Amino acid sequence: MAKDPEVAEAGSFSAKDYQDPPPAPLFDAEELTKWSFYRALIAEFIATLLFLYITVLTVIGYKSQIDGNSDPCGGVGILGIAWAFGGMIFVLVYCTAGISGGHINPAVTFGLFLARKVSLIRAVMYMVAQCLGAICGVGLVKAFQKSLYTRYNGGANVLADGYSTGTGLGAEIIGTFVLVYTVFSATDPKRSARDSHVPVLAPLPIGFAVFMVHLATIPITGTGINPARSFGAAVIYNNAKAWDDQWIFWVGPFIGAAIAAFYHQFILRAGAVKALGSFRSNPAN
Repeated sequence: MAKDPEVAEAGSFSAKDYQDPPPAPLFDAEELTKWSFYRALIAEFIATLLFLYITVLTVIGYKSQIDGNSDPCGGVGILGIAWAFGGMIFVLVYCTAGISGGHINPAVTFGLFLARKVSLIRAVMYMVAQCLGAICGVGLVKAFQKSLYTRYNGGANVLADGYSTGTGLGAEIIGTFVLVYTVFSATDPKRSARDSHVPVLAPLPIGFAVFMVHLATIPITGTGINPARSFGAAVIYNNAKAWDDQWIFWVGPFIGAAIAAFYHQFILRAGAVKALGSFRSNPAN
């Protein structure tokens, strides 16, 4: 009998290679007594601050470059903006993954919480740190480039003219699903056994997911897929339109993250569990 395709290419491994780490406790008060927890919060705060500073500067810089310029290829363009967002996520996840996990996004944190990868206390505190970091990052942009910041809408996410609320919400749901699904896949501990022949640098596919989603949804919502990014820009810009549309950039990403967590954990990973059961019950394989 042929080996199950889930394990046939994995080479030499033991059953423990297919075992996940134990689920994070829902409440873990001991985390509040550990320096590593606060170090992780600082890492999330600084990473989100840098993310918003670079990306919002790129957005308003692009708008200033094309203002009054008849050249349709002037400035970095949408492609450059997408690269700024995706590239910064790649860099920052690479830098902070070993400290905080490199979430830099409340939707990612929410998805990992639903999958019991982080505790409720850590999830809530991460989201607070991310939102504060985003506010400070956009605040730095306004402090250094106040005239351009005000003139070009502060990089705030709003639903573009001509698009319905449903279209904007759908764009945020699907875009966040792509991102969070990529996060789960790129950080799946089973890959080390099942796909050992495929080298994976987790920050790279995550950054590319952000890049690709921005290419698709910048014309619709300016691309949120990160509630902290949208919230930080709305707080500093403080515009009625940005606040009216703010719910889209929280509800959409959280729904998308929840769907991604369910899909990966209960559909895709269920297949791996069945493969392990088959392997254990058929030692002759």
